[in-house]
Amino acid sequence: MSTIRIGIAGYGNLGRGVELAIRQNPDTELACVFTRRAPESVQLKTPGVPVYRLDDAAAHADEVDVLIICGGSATDLPVQTPALAKLFNVIDSFDTHARIPEHFANVNAAAADTGHLAMISLGWDPGLFSLNRLYAESILPNGKTYTFWGKGVSQGHSDAIRRVAGVKRGIQYTVPIEAAMEAVRSGSQPELTTREKHLRECFVVAEEGADKAQIEQDIKTMKNYFDQYDTTVHFITEEEFERDHTTMPHGGFVMRSGMTGDGETTHQMIEYSLKLESNPEFTASVLVAYARAVSRLAAEGAVGCRTAFDVAPGYLSPLSPEELRAQML
Repeated sequence: MSTIRIGIAGYGNLGRGVELAIRQNPDTELACVFTRRAPESVQLKTPGVPVYRLDDAAAHADEVDVLIICGGSATDLPVQTPALAKLFNVIDSFDTHARIPEHFANVNAAAADTGHLAMISLGWDPGLFSLNRLYAESILPNGKTYTFWGKGVSQGHSDAIRRVAGVKRGIQYTVPIEAAMEAVRSGSQPELTTREKHLRECFVVAEEGADKAQIEQDIKTMKNYFDQYDTTVHFITEEEFERDHTTMPHGGFVMRSGMTGDGETTHQMIEYSLKLESNPEFTASVLVAYARAVSRLAAEGAVGCRTAFDVAPGYLSPLSPEELRAQML
């Protein structure tokens, strides 16, 4: 089996996670890293791997089989993925759900134009959770689907906290409400509001002399972030923050409550869950598995853009079809 040469574009939390995931997959190797920083300032864990400027990516296209793009969805990926799909077979974790169709169209045009293959919006949501919603709704057409996130760190909401005047450091945890999940599991198919599904819990280190009451008010009333939720704000010391809130756990649940049978009176429940100690490391592991699929599909002549919905599960595994049938089916 030939080794898949993977490149990384962007060496932040996700990029570092991809490097670690590559080390766990013997059929992959880290070929190079592209960065917007000074290359000499980037210290990799893998010896001997070159670090290049992202602006020089075109000069190194022949060194990479699949490029995993590790930028942010807000401003990086909408620009980077179409541009880099003209040069490489690429993967990204674009997670702005409402803009996925637009992003897909842009990346598909760029990749198809130059004969490359791209996969977008991979990770756990969108990604694995998307697959489980699709499976569940296809199997139980008469029912309702529920997605709960957490307990885990929301990077976007944490960033919003840090932009509040007087906040020195801040982190926000999304917490699913257990009573709501139990109501779903009961088969009652409840109608749940945003406030009834999740809590938001914030931990803040305030600047010296800052008005904590005002900080709490600004957070709880922040539109599109906290105003639709029951939100708790805890003020802690920097030592407590450093001790208890520097990791990035996450996870969640996809549930489908449906009815089958004569008269559709038999309740059926599908539930899929994840409990992650490191969101970026897990997302990186998903991306590396899909890099294997990109490599295989590209070798078969596939071009343009794909999502998780378009990839047969066997393409993700290092095992052969014969081994999969014997060991997992």
